Amino acid sequence: MKAMILAAGLGRRLQPLTKELPKPLIDVGGTSLIERAINNLKNFGVEEFVVNLSYLGDQIKNALISASKTSNIIFVDEPFPYGTGGALVNARHYLGDKPFILSTADILFNFNFIQLPTETDAAHLVATKNPEHNQSGDFSLNQDTVFIGDGVNAYTYSGVSVINPKILDDHLLTKYPFDLWNTILKPLIIQSRVTAHFDDSLWIDVGTEDRLKLARKVVKDQN
Repeated sequence: MKAMILAAGLGRRLQPLTKELPKPLIDVGGTSLIERAINNLKNFGVEEFVVNLSYLGDQIKNALISASKTSNIIFVDEPFPYGTGGALVNARHYLGDKPFILSTADILFNFNFIQLPTETDAAHLVATKNPEHNQSGDFSLNQDTVFIGDGVNAYTYSGVSVINPKILDDHLLTKYPFDLWNTILKPLIIQSRVTAHFDDSLWIDVGTEDRLKLARKVVKDQN
């Protein structure tokens, strides 16, 4: 399978750290977040990567030179961040016609790849338990079918999923920027076309200074 890694965000919540350093290159335990994501996927057998870039994108390209020697990495530039949904549509040409793994570049997540399906009609999400910063959750499950209930939901979207690229074709003319969750996934969830499974592995959304400190502490304690 191919994998796409979302790496174009501005990282506003981590300023001033991200004023001169893109968030995917933040170091956690001696390895940048995006390199951790790539290494985890390579261990699963992924050899082809699509990485979208915008904010300080040249730094990410330069940092991944060594990774490019052992994997096929295609960089897709965006003149401004196209959003998580726009990024996929913009990269549609490079994603092929078979389901691919999607991951954000700003999470620390040692998930179980074995549970990932290789096929999906639309999308399959990896769910994690609701963290303190998202106690209301994103969605719930009826067996393996995703639905969004009123009020509190049981799970949070981890940022990892398997996407069938054909679901992007309905959005080829949508104006950038737009996000994956609200624009692409929610209509499919309403149609009961999105599935998911729960993974209880360590998961940290490295989106704020406090959560970055936590990620670094956790990795240090593991070593």
